Amino acid sequence: MRQFTHRNESFICANCGFSVEPSERSCRNHCPRCLYSVHLDIHPGDRAANCNGLMKPVRVEYNSKKGYQLVHRCLKCGHVSKNIVQQDVLVQPDDREAILRLMSHPED
Repeated sequence: MRQFTHRNESFICANCGFSVEPSERSCRNHCPRCLYSVHLDIHPGDRAANCNGLMKPVRVEYNSKKGYQLVHRCLKCGHVSKNIVQQDVLVQPDDREAILRLMSHPED
């Protein structure tokens, strides 16, 4: 069974330097501007990973229960994780153009 630790904090994007605000809907874990994340967790929100590598967005997938998800790959260790796309939020929704570019040109 997966564990989830609710952690919805503001942060500065390690990739582009954008000041990211907490989400009003879910726990935000990626930059809404460049879509990058940081490899901090083993289970969502636990901050138990010792890697701290940049997580590059590599593609967008659709899940019938969760909706669209960003797939990230750690540039340091190769770990892959999925994160919900935040389009239907008022505060800093994910950049629609960046999502569409990623959908048009996914990496494997």
